[in-house]
Amino acid sequence: MRRRLRGVALASTLVMALGGCASTGSTGSEASQASNPDDPWEGFNRKVFVFNDVLDRYALKPVASGYRTITPEPLQLGVGNFFSNLGELRTTVNSLLQGKPANAGRSTSRFLVNTTMGIGGLFDIASRMDIDSDEEDFGQTLATWGWEDSRYLVLPLLGPSTLRDTSGLPADMAAYPVTYVDDDAVRAGLTALNIVDTRAGLLDQEELIQGDRYRFIRDAYLQRRQFEISDGELGDDPFSADDFEFDDADFAD
Repeated sequence: MRRRLRGVALASTLVMALGGCASTGSTGSEASQASNPDDPWEGFNRKVFVFNDVLDRYALKPVASGYRTITPEPLQLGVGNFFSNLGELRTTVNSLLQGKPANAGRSTSRFLVNTTMGIGGLFDIASRMDIDSDEEDFGQTLATWGWEDSRYLVLPLLGPSTLRDTSGLPADMAAYPVTYVDDDAVRAGLTALNIVDTRAGLLDQEELIQGDRYRFIRDAYLQRRQFEISDGELGDDPFSADDFEFDDADFAD
């Protein structure tokens, strides 16, 4: 379950990023916010943020709400486990690229155990066996290779990212098994299910967003990515608890 929550917090996947753009109010006045050196394109990013928010509010969120209402919780958990298991292959590849053979071995073990004993990954047997690994993607790999600082960027449909993480998206897609499903209908169906299931997992987290939604999500995303890139060495995981540390300005009306 902890791995599932960590995956939901990331924006390296399509839905998580779009779901992070969900808003329950206005985005705030751009001019009233102190500039962030990591966000020099804030004007552009805010416009894309609003575009994503409209799509989420009127399309994705209603579908995700209906999905969570009619789908039994055990089935939702199984769906989440299934897609998380597919992500282990990406973690294995990027762990090797980052020089982390131990983590690559653990993620490979997780994939093999959950795919076989867990019936295609529907059950997370590996976690019950205390086999865990740190999720890795190509954005983190690029940071390990030296691209440590990168500008914040909000992508249409894809949501929060950085220039570095956006550059890593093609490699991440290449390492994801669904990309290679030959049947277009099956591939589209799996992608849609992943989108809806992950968005449904974000519904409760929206209550944490207060004040300037854009700024809150940006700061949380950047903190989260720094935590992952450093493997948690620079501080506590900002998503490990429900309380976050932000300045008072983040909660101003």
